[in-house]
Amino acid sequence: MERAIAAWNSHDPDKTVTAYTDDVVYEDVPHRIICHGRAELREFVAGCFASDGDVKVELVKCWVHDGHGVMEWVWRGVDIEQFKTGKPFTIRGLSIFEVRDGKISRDRDYYDVATQMRDVGALPK
Repeated sequence: MERAIAAWNSHDPDKTVTAYTDDVVYEDVPHRIICHGRAELREFVAGCFASDGDVKVELVKCWVHDGHGVMEWVWRGVDIEQFKTGKPFTIRGLSIFEVRDGKISRDRDYYDVATQMRDVGALPK
């Protein structure tokens, strides 16, 4: 998981998808986005980097056993595209994932979008 976090922190979509299997199923649950395979995931990742500037992902805690795991993380960025405020935000999240041959084969991310909205002023605190 440290390798996957480092790949996200590279801000390089091509490098990021190398942490995932070719047939990965990646779900951004709050936004109802499901990516099937690396090509779709790469497009999603590129969109994340275009929407959120100065992305920094921090691994808080991770547990993996028999190919299944849970990871708690913190995503920090600057709102560029989603609400167009230019303000920084921090989101805590959780990923439930499966690993095959050292790569993530299934990933479901859960986080509260309202937290981001409050941070950037799109919702009252």
